[in-house]
Amino acid sequence: METLRLDDCPDLVIIQVYITNARRSYAIADHYRRLGAHVALGGLHVTSLSDEAAQHADSIFLGPGDSSFPRFLADLRAGRPQARYESGPRTLENLPPVRRDLIKRELYLVPNSLVVSRGCPHHCDFCYKDAFFGSGRSFYTQPVDRALAEIEALPGRHLYFLDDHLLGHQPFARALFSGMRGMGRVFQGAATVDSILRGDLIERAAEAGLRSLFVGFETLDPKNLQHSNKRQNLGRDYDRVIRRLDDLGIMINGSFVFGLDDDGPDVFERTVEWAIERGITTATFHILTPYPGTRLYQRMEQAGRLTTRDWDRYDTRHVVYRPRGMTAKQLQGGYLRAYRDFYSWRNIARASRQHATAKHQLKHLAYAGGWKKFEPLWNAGIKVRRLSAARPLLEAVLSQVSRGTAVDSVASVPALASKRRLVVTGVEPAVAA
Repeated sequence: METLRLDDCPDLVIIQVYITNARRSYAIADHYRRLGAHVALGGLHVTSLSDEAAQHADSIFLGPGDSSFPRFLADLRAGRPQARYESGPRTLENLPPVRRDLIKRELYLVPNSLVVSRGCPHHCDFCYKDAFFGSGRSFYTQPVDRALAEIEALPGRHLYFLDDHLLGHQPFARALFSGMRGMGRVFQGAATVDSILRGDLIERAAEAGLRSLFVGFETLDPKNLQHSNKRQNLGRDYDRVIRRLDDLGIMINGSFVFGLDDDGPDVFERTVEWAIERGITTATFHILTPYPGTRLYQRMEQAGRLTTRDWDRYDTRHVVYRPRGMTAKQLQGGYLRAYRDFYSWRNIARASRQHATAKHQLKHLAYAGGWKKFEPLWNAGIKVRRLSAARPLLEAVLSQVSRGTAVDSVASVPALASKRRLVVTGVEPAVAA
C-alpha cells in the first residue's frame, strides 16, 4: 500500500516473515543490522526454519508471540535481549488492544480485519500453520466479551475475520454470533466442511451477518483427503454444504489443491466443471506446496522429490516438487488453465445461474467479476489512494439475499437439486476438543 523507505535509523526493527517474503525480509534485516539496529524476526517461516532465520536476526521468535514478545521488550529495556524466544502459555487473555489508530484506513478496501482466535483444531499434512503452533495449544480463542467489544468499536459495516476457522470452537462461535445479532454488520470468514454441516451454527452466523465464506474443499478424491490427513472432509456431503450455504445467501469461496498424489491430468477440468455446476462464487486454486515444517515437506524431502528451495516459488503458483500423477509441466499448465476457465465470463455467467433467486445471481456476477475481471481498476485505486471509495459497493454486494428457512431442502434450491450428489466417503474425523 505504501513504498517502504530504508533511509531511517531505528533502534529496533521487527519483521514478520512468511515463506514468500523471506528473501526480501532477510535483505531488509541485513540492511538494518549493518546500521546498528536490533533486528527481531518472527512468524511462520522463522518458526519452521529457525537456524536459517537466525543468520539474519539478533532475536528470533518461535510460535505465537503474544506472551514471548513482552518478555523480549523487558529484556531489551534491561539491555539483555536474548537470541531466541519460544512461545509461552497460549492465551489471548489480557492482551493490549490493537492500535488501530495507526492504520491508515483510507488506503484499504477492508480496514476492519480482525482475528478472534489462534490456529485451527485440525492438522492437515500440508498446512503451514501446524509447525507454528506445534509446541503447545494449537487452537484457542479470545474471551467473547473482548471480541464483541472490539467489533463494537469498529466503524462502518463490513468485517473480515482472518481466523483460520471461525466456527472451530462451537461454544465461542455461538456466543459471538449471538452477541453480533442486531449490530447491522456484514462479514466474511473461513470455516471447514464439517462445521457447516454441524447443528445450526451456520444459520446463527448468517443471522449475525455472514455473507461470504472461504471453504476448504481441497480435493474431490477421498484418497487424497485421507493421504493428506484432511479427515474433517471425509464422509462429508459437499453438495449438502453448498445447498445449505446457498439457501442462506452465503457466497462460497472454494479452495482447491492440485497435484496431490492421486491427481491425474484430468483433475483440472473435473474440478472446474464441478465448481461451476454448483454455483461456487469464487474459487482459489493452489498447486500443492510442501512448506517447511509440515509433514508433507518431510515426506517429500525424504523421498528426494523437492526440486528447489527457492522460497519465492513456494507461493502455491509454482511446482516445486516432482508430481506422481502427471508431469510438472502438466501441473503448472493445468493450474493456469483452471483459473482462466473458471473466471471466463461465460463460466461466471453459467455458475451464477445455479442460484435460485435473481438477486443472488446478480451478486454472484458482481462479486466474481469484480474480483477477477477488473484488476487494473483495483490497481489504479491503490495508486491514487482511493480504494476506500469502493467499500460501499462491497457492502452492497454482501447485502442479504434470503432468510434461509429450509436449509436442507433440495427443493428449496431448484438449480442445485438436479445436480448429481457427491459424497466424499471414508473414516469419520475425530471431534476436536
